[in-house]
This record gives sequence, structure tokens and C-alpha cells, in this order.
Amino acid sequence: MNTYQDQKAIQLTKELREYLLQVGVREPACLKKLREQTASMPERNMQILPEQGQFIAMLVKILCPKRILEIGTYTGYSALCMALALPSVSITALDKNVDWTKIALKHWKEAEVIDRIQLIIGPAIETLKTFEDQSFDLIFIDANKSHYPEYYEESLRVVSANGVILIDNVLWNGRVIDAAYSDSGTKAIRKLNDIIKTDNRVDICMLPIGDGLTIVKKK
Repeated sequence: MNTYQDQKAIQLTKELREYLLQVGVREPACLKKLREQTASMPERNMQILPEQGQFIAMLVKILCPKRILEIGTYTGYSALCMALALPSVSITALDKNVDWTKIALKHWKEAEVIDRIQLIIGPAIETLKTFEDQSFDLIFIDANKSHYPEYYEESLRVVSANGVILIDNVLWNGRVIDAAYSDSGTKAIRKLNDIIKTDNRVDICMLPIGDGLTIVKKK
């Protein structure tokens, strides 16, 4: 007997999320400025939500990673969240879009964290394969969804012992359970979610924050 449905999970209405933002999120001015600039862009939905950024920043403060890898940077909001969270951290950020990352570089510089972030331009999957003697304590995956299973395997290869991998968009706005969607990105996310569910190499936790976030800890 499935008892999951007997336990109600709260549904965030527009009003309740607004309350959450008002009382539960502290967003520095530099992050707000970047978020508001990104909001005017056609691809604005690619940016993580402020409450998700704060959650990731909290994880950085708790885990105190020395080296972070970000796969997919966009305009730099998540990298800025992590850089602000821990002054001693070193972040390697991967993205292939020069125009988007120009915005990131501008805001990282204004926030005085640019010395903590190394930006590498190029297809992330190709860059990942060049990492041989590098390891990262925390990895955040938020790039081309079609490559999610590959990003995951490469991340497991370069994450440190007991390191943590964060994977964004694992609920994919509900498309993961909608048979009407069979595009490559949706199928790749479904495939990865199934892989992680039975992957004995890791401990897992999937959270309904933002568009769904899976936390994976390497054993």
C-alpha cells in the first residue's frame, strides 16, 4: 500500500511564495541587481530562484568546500551566491555562451569576488573530459539538459571523496511525469533521475525547491 499520498506536502501559491520571499530570503544588493537585469532577458527562466540561491549558499557555508565546480553559469547568479558565501572558496565555472557570461563577469567584478571564480568558455562536456588531476568538493549541474547523464558521470569522476553534487531542474516544471513530452532534454532528466535512484555509489535527496534540486553525496 502506497502511503505517500496520505501525507500532504504544502503547495506554494503565489501569495505563500511571496511570504516566503519576504520573511525567509536575505538577498544582498549585488545579487538582486544581477537577478533584475537577467529578468529582462528572453532566457530569464534559466536563472535559479533567489530562495534556491540562498539554499545553495547555505550548503556552501555548512560544507566549507575548498573547490567548487559549476556546470552551466548563465549570467552568474548561482556562482555569485556561492562566492559570497565563503571568501576562501575557489570556483571553476563552465559555460559556452560569451554574451551571457559577460554579464556574469561584470557583476562578479562589481561584487569583488571575481578573483574567486575561474570562467572557462566552451562546451561543458568537452571541458569536463580534460579534468584529470583535479577534484572538487562541491559540484552544481545546471546546463544543457540533454547532457545531464553525461555531466553526472563526469562529475562523479572529479568530485572528491564524500563530495557533494547538486543537480538543478530535476522536476522540469512537471514534464518529467507528462507523457506528452518526449524531447531530448526531458528524456535525459528522466533517465538521470532513474539512474540516481538506484546508484549505490551515492546517497541522495531530491527536494522540490525551485524546479527541483537533487543533492547527491558520493560515498
